[in-house]
Amino acid sequence: MILPCNRREFFKFSASFIVSTMVPLPALAAISQKAGGRRQLSFFNTHTHESLEACYYERGGYRPEALDCINTILRDHRTGEIQPIDCRLLDVLYALKTRIRPRTPFHIISGYRSPTTNEMLRKKTGGVARSSYHIMGKAIDIRLPGYHARRLRKQCIALKSGGVGYYPKSDFVHIDTGPVRTW
Repeated sequence: MILPCNRREFFKFSASFIVSTMVPLPALAAISQKAGGRRQLSFFNTHTHESLEACYYERGGYRPEALDCINTILRDHRTGEIQPIDCRLLDVLYALKTRIRPRTPFHIISGYRSPTTNEMLRKKTGGVARSSYHIMGKAIDIRLPGYHARRLRKQCIALKSGGVGYYPKSDFVHIDTGPVRTW
């Protein structure tokens, strides 16, 4: 790192450093988006046994071909329906990845859910919302082998980027891009 060479530059540098440490993570994520960094995610779908490693963001923009691949692996595995996944959700996963540096891909329990699948799950099990963010491509249920779900939940909550649900019996964490809340 090159340090400023005069007093004015030193104070500007110091002030920007101090402000950057006080900015919440979502704002830092927005700043990093403008920087044009490369963002890559790895997935393993626990139902289809498909794997994917994709650079979904590069040179200041989202890569449509990578997003198509991500949409496919996060499809409704029961119906085969594919819908676009919210890029903000991918950015939350990327922020999570940079925080915890997992050794394994994100294991997908549920990504996109068709309205038909969502209604079937609502009738069959408890805890499935009628207007689930999964239906909108704005939610994902994940686990990381070797990383306790309780710790994963804490890391997700610290991001302050949307909803975080913890399902200890099923050993997964729900993340969505809705309002910040926990359950």
